[in-house]
Amino acid sequence: MQEIKKRRIVLASVLKPVNDPRMFEKMGQSLSPHYEVHIIGTKSKSDSSHDNIIFHPLASYTRLGLDRILSPLRILKKILYLKPALLVICTHELLWVVLIVKIFLRCPVVYDIRENYFRNILYTNSFPALLRVFIALYVRIKEWITIPAINTYFLAEVGYEKELSFVRNKNIILENKLKKILLPPARKWSADDHDIHLLFSGTLAVTTGVFVGIDLATKLHALEPRIRLHIIGFSAMNTVYHEIRDQTKDKDFIFFKESHEPVPHVEILSAIQKADFGIIAYPPNLSTENTIPTKLFEYLGYQLPIFLIDHGAWVSRCGPYRAAIPFQQHNINGAGILHAIRHQTFYSTAPDDVFWESEEHKLLQTVVVLPNKLF
Repeated sequence: MQEIKKRRIVLASVLKPVNDPRMFEKMGQSLSPHYEVHIIGTKSKSDSSHDNIIFHPLASYTRLGLDRILSPLRILKKILYLKPALLVICTHELLWVVLIVKIFLRCPVVYDIRENYFRNILYTNSFPALLRVFIALYVRIKEWITIPAINTYFLAEVGYEKELSFVRNKNIILENKLKKILLPPARKWSADDHDIHLLFSGTLAVTTGVFVGIDLATKLHALEPRIRLHIIGFSAMNTVYHEIRDQTKDKDFIFFKESHEPVPHVEILSAIQKADFGIIAYPPNLSTENTIPTKLFEYLGYQLPIFLIDHGAWVSRCGPYRAAIPFQQHNINGAGILHAIRHQTFYSTAPDDVFWESEEHKLLQTVVVLPNKLF
């Protein structure tokens, strides 16, 4: 009996590597049993292979260079060659590409919104101050103009429903939760351990709180010499690496190994498994006020106790599991935190609503169970 040919889905991004956790580990692997999945992204420094997913790695781009500006044209060429039955774009930089794809292929398109790009550009220092307003407005105008060409919006945050009015009633929330894997749970610290291992993982930036984390670890180490801090992650800005080096050069209790490419996700998860406490220290910022950090799901999923900046929604999310020790950025109570380390019982209840599998069900309902809606 002749095998039925699977419909082809292409997931594409400009700056994310082909093995990006959301594109590959979550959406790609969830869809691959049912569809022929292709992923277009930058080349990864780690092994990128999967029996049921075909990768199309492109050369890395400089953040503000001409090669990045022209990269959507290279991706468009690949999309037109592949002729997908469904296209999923994972960045605003491919929105103009969508208009061309609609003309030549007429395939349905999903816009996977993992960031509120308008707010991220406007309220962070990713771009020169004089350009931020113009770039942010340009992105938002693109999103509005291309509304008729987008069949469905995937939102990585519940809060984006109220921030992004242009998604109207065409959105599905797919939170960036932790995919269950076979790594062992995080190690459990006890008062008898020689060192206390803290972890700051993920994107390294002022807005993600890496310097708040360094300050927190420094203050705790002054009170408790067993404190150690491991920083692992990636920044698109060299100035961040210079500042981290400057702030840690005389602190032998802080370990930081620079990586100028995205760190493989398995290395992040391995660091979580080896840590005693994770740090989530985003300073207040309009770009993140309605978001849930991906590493909050990761730390909760691994039952890693958290030093958590006092953000109401995040503290509430951790509350039922006794997962976190809240702290205030400008009034760090080191003695109180150390007391909680020694006496608080963490994870008296195991977290349940933190795993990707609950989001996978919604993805498959949209793309697999209801194929006629998109195809």
